[in-house]
Amino acid sequence: MRKDLWVIHLDMDAFFAAVEQRDNPRLRGKPVIVGGSPGSRGVVSTCSYEARRFGVRSAMPSREALRLCPQAIFIRPNHAKYAEVGRQVRAIMRRFTDVIQPLSIDEAFLDVSGQDAVRVARELKEAIRSELKLTGSAGVSYCKFLAKLASDMEKPDGLTVITWERAQELLPTLPVRKLWGVGPASEQALNALGIFTCGDLLAYDPETLRKHFGKRADELVQLARGIDPRPVVPHREAKSIGEENTFPVDQTDREYLAGLLERYADDLARELQRQGLAARTVTVKIKWNVFVEGGARGGDFLQITRGQTLPMPTDDARTIGRAAREIFTRVEWEGRKIRLLGLSVHNLVKRGELVQAYLPI
Repeated sequence: MRKDLWVIHLDMDAFFAAVEQRDNPRLRGKPVIVGGSPGSRGVVSTCSYEARRFGVRSAMPSREALRLCPQAIFIRPNHAKYAEVGRQVRAIMRRFTDVIQPLSIDEAFLDVSGQDAVRVARELKEAIRSELKLTGSAGVSYCKFLAKLASDMEKPDGLTVITWERAQELLPTLPVRKLWGVGPASEQALNALGIFTCGDLLAYDPETLRKHFGKRADELVQLARGIDPRPVVPHREAKSIGEENTFPVDQTDREYLAGLLERYADDLARELQRQGLAARTVTVKIKWNVFVEGGARGGDFLQITRGQTLPMPTDDARTIGRAAREIFTRVEWEGRKIRLLGLSVHNLVKRGELVQAYLPI
């Protein structure tokens, strides 16, 4: 791990909802939900902090969000607008460093080694506030894991610094679910061993831990000690584009889920068009509510992926959505419930290359 590394993780606050509130003063201070209509089996993309106080969360069915917050204002997503604002945020980041690793449209890591990282984080936040009228929360630390952890500690509009000394105070009581890469299945497997905090993890017998989690055990122990050697990797050309959600409540409604895949297809098509790409393969990912023990990580929920190759690469939402629905209808459920649903597109080609490759000879 580099001793001179300083990382900022910037995470915009309630991004889609904040953009809508910025652009429409009548929405400010109101519980705003960006997503599908409660009457059309929609889901929540994101929501304002006013709505979160009622328990509304991303990926929640819109009808459930309406039940929790009857006074909520629902807005259909405007992905083209959010993408443009995301580019503006990225342009501000580039004033401070060229080493930027985007994680999504509204968050990224910045390598600011050799600079006063706290000063940079303050100036970055202020530039976004003054120029874009939006807020973001920043985490500053000597590694990516802790920078991301820090950015979530004082939301919204926070700035949290985790030094090595503070990490050693913070980590022993940190729940293991906060470790990078620990999802619900891994957390459940760790809890089954009596491991609930990083302190529990560090006190556990390493050999026994490896029997359950394989090489992943050593990675978890390193993170629990505050050690993360991963560098900030600048953006690279995408090999695939995808969207997925883990549901707060396991789902059984086939039509709702098929409609959700079509909404994913709309989002993926917009992103393909923005990047000037077309996709040849469509893949549906399903994770069931069935936990399977074993493997290097001690077990995980049963997961399948099913793909379909198209006759021609496309960036058309209807074509992608139709393929996704066809894949989904062929999946056998056998009485199981779905906890995660995803859609991705692969075998990407540039639009210019597409014209040449598929011209008739």
